[in-house]
Amino acid sequence: MKYINEFRAPLFAQELAKAIYKEVNTERHYRLMEFCGGHTHAIYRYGLKDLLPDNVEFIHGPGCPVCVLPASRIDMAIKMQTESDAILCTYGDLMRVPASNGHSLLKAKASGADIRMVYSPFDALKISQQETNRQVIFFAIGFETTTPPTAVIIKKAQSLGLKNFSVFCNHVLTPAALEAILNPPDQILCVDGFIGPSHVSTIIGSDVYQPFATEYRKPIVISGFEPLDILQSILMLIKQLNEGSYSVENQYKRAVSGTGNNKAQKLVAEVFDVADRFSWRGLGELPRSALKISEHYGNFDAAERFPVKLEEGSEHKHCLCPSVIRGRNKPLDCKLFAKACTPENPLGACMVSSEGACAAYWSYGRFKDDSTEQLSSPRQRGIL
Repeated sequence: MKYINEFRAPLFAQELAKAIYKEVNTERHYRLMEFCGGHTHAIYRYGLKDLLPDNVEFIHGPGCPVCVLPASRIDMAIKMQTESDAILCTYGDLMRVPASNGHSLLKAKASGADIRMVYSPFDALKISQQETNRQVIFFAIGFETTTPPTAVIIKKAQSLGLKNFSVFCNHVLTPAALEAILNPPDQILCVDGFIGPSHVSTIIGSDVYQPFATEYRKPIVISGFEPLDILQSILMLIKQLNEGSYSVENQYKRAVSGTGNNKAQKLVAEVFDVADRFSWRGLGELPRSALKISEHYGNFDAAERFPVKLEEGSEHKHCLCPSVIRGRNKPLDCKLFAKACTPENPLGACMVSSEGACAAYWSYGRFKDDSTEQLSSPRQRGIL
């Protein structure tokens, strides 16, 4: 299977769907959380939900770093820029995420703040070399996948002796988020198994999830993003649940190993330390759940160079994005969805992010008539 089309072959998808139908126990309900928003979008883009029995339910998880970043961190970035008159650089997804009181980086830019969208952290580093009379702050965000590039540019800035470049670090850790989901405050866990993140796992490996599977008795399958990847992962999860086994399986072996990318891990460990605490949208303040720039590279820590007071940010009071991230609600449960909240006027991060659950529902038409999912089974529609 060398080519993308082979991972999207309809006939193979139908065969996997048939296998899932044979495997499911009609007397039970299977609640599977896809941790990564890339899986959510693939599920709805390719209509995978319509291939599955009604008793297999998808529970949407954190989605992506943009979804879980609280408004207070965006407030901090805007305040850093305005007080220092620095050039603030960040990724495009983050530009439109609502901060407190409906503010955003994009609105701050429209008001005259020098905030620039970049495609990679190296673009920000290049700007600092071009704008030698200005301070440049890179607003770094991401799970473990995007942390190594940030580490590289910090080391590069040090080797170049740059005095006008710094990083506002917002890199967060996937295992901490998984543990928070498995330990809800009300002790009610509405998830039976997990479709584990794939890109993150190329860095940290699949072995790190085993303690969670064992302790909480929840199977985890690391899955690729293609339709056949996800269908095969669902089948693997259902088999485990039927057998009463709780282990980590790696469906995405073509990219993920047990131990992950050791070189990237060493690079991250050199440049960053684990922060004592970090606040997440939807999950609250979690211990040891994010990274901070180590003392050795402290000269490049924007939070130290441009200290601003961290105040509690305010989310839109009717937005259910925090609850969607926890897996407690679906986008259609939100009264704002597809009404006051749209991609043109997003009120929550889950609608802004290209990997957000709300964006997936909007992009693939689920908001138009979600009841069609219940009109007929795959067999009645001739799919199986």
